[in-house]
Amino acid sequence: MKDFRLYAITGEQFHPDRDMLEVMEEAIKGGVDIIQLRDKDSSPEEVLSKAKALRELTRKYGVTFIVNDYIDIALEVDADGVHLGQNDVSLTEARRRVGDKIIGISTHAIEEALLAEEQGADYIGVGPVFPTKTKVDVVDPVTVAYVQQVAERVRIPFVAIGGIKLGNVDEVLAAGATRICAVSEIVGSSDVAGTCQAFLRKLEGAGESHAADR
Repeated sequence: MKDFRLYAITGEQFHPDRDMLEVMEEAIKGGVDIIQLRDKDSSPEEVLSKAKALRELTRKYGVTFIVNDYIDIALEVDADGVHLGQNDVSLTEARRRVGDKIIGISTHAIEEALLAEEQGADYIGVGPVFPTKTKVDVVDPVTVAYVQQVAERVRIPFVAIGGIKLGNVDEVLAAGATRICAVSEIVGSSDVAGTCQAFLRKLEGAGESHAADR
């Protein structure tokens, strides 16, 4: 998979008066290089419609497109991959169905991270780092200590996620994260592109600091 730095997830509840495609296009223009459609509330038909529209948008800009949970929809729209939780279909079964498409796995403990790596995940989500209201079934925050564990022990790409804001992202980057996912902070912003650019400046600054330390 193409590497990435800034990962955005659709969170339509955070911008009820704005069109999803408009918001996600602003995020892409701001520098997001991977987008995930996550929609737990709509019917499969509605999710498919949104996936088709986002596939068209991401193709236009050359951005990686991931569908959460719905493997059949990801295949139907030719998404670049799927993202799965710990209670979803097994990674082995997902790989059988999607072939060489990207598979991302949410992890909340180092054992889950190492297992996902061993089973062939392309990347993992590490979180929720901080308390978050993005998901109703969210587990307790894993804290930056887990980010540091993964940075030290896991070789595949990982993205830190969960309650990450411009005001606390420095802690996450200091723990070793080089890829960040934000939901409400990006899509709920009055300046979506500007917020994305601010995250990228933080990522670039952290990268320069890590390089200087080596």
